[in-house]
Amino acid sequence: MADGQARSPHPNPLPQAGEGANESLRELQVNQPLAGLNIVITRPREQAAGLVKRIEQLGGKPLLFPLLEIEAVRDGQVLREQISHLKQTDLAIFISPNAVRYGMAALRASDGIPASLQIATVGQSSAKALHELGIAHVIAPTERFDSEGLLALAELHNVAGKHVMILRGDGGRELLGDTLKSRGATVEYVTCYLRSKSKMEVGELLAAAPDAITVTSSEALSHLWEMLEEPGKTRLADIPLFVPHERIAKAARQQGWQHVTVTESGDDGLMSGLIAWAHTKRN
Repeated sequence: MADGQARSPHPNPLPQAGEGANESLRELQVNQPLAGLNIVITRPREQAAGLVKRIEQLGGKPLLFPLLEIEAVRDGQVLREQISHLKQTDLAIFISPNAVRYGMAALRASDGIPASLQIATVGQSSAKALHELGIAHVIAPTERFDSEGLLALAELHNVAGKHVMILRGDGGRELLGDTLKSRGATVEYVTCYLRSKSKMEVGELLAAAPDAITVTSSEALSHLWEMLEEPGKTRLADIPLFVPHERIAKAARQQGWQHVTVTESGDDGLMSGLIAWAHTKRN
């Protein structure tokens, strides 16, 4: 530089306005990858709070549209009588987080949990709920989170002569109980909560212009489809659908959904799937 020529107070070039905007956008995509996206949560209201919060934290707009309502059984005396059979039970299986919530409340209101009782569940969300209630050892699959996954575990093979109690909602798949019976176990079903179809207005869902929909049970998916007239089905089937199990995905594809993503189980799985989709959507 020639003597007497003014030196720039900024030795490095300042970023152009466009560069700064791009950097801010990249930061937003990293810290809030779901920013501006309307994401429908169809879980029962009582189970949706954690997912709602996590979507909000990542910039998304959660739209709560519960497809099923959960409530306690109407005849508590029948439930208490069945729970009293725990003294003769070798293994208690909780089918869902709701089974944990209502079943454990009934257990603790009775004589408590026998020390010799083994406890199992089909999914990690239910296992976590049991751990939070002080159950240290829970038999649960670590890969496939369903009845088939639980039945594949060694602890569920040697059940001949054992009394197994399955705590669940009203109705549901019979595979678990039927298979355990075929292996020589005595199986008792305990209905510890009730499910019913919600009375939500599907027009509100369509009007909200969702970018993605999460559905976590085949029963909820069927209810959603039943709520729709043909134009609504065509419109909704083109929206990305996120489900935690291939069984739900298969049912969705049969209904006509065009963009179905199977995620890992639980909130972590759904969030990972949504984040990966949002990243692809923006790139």
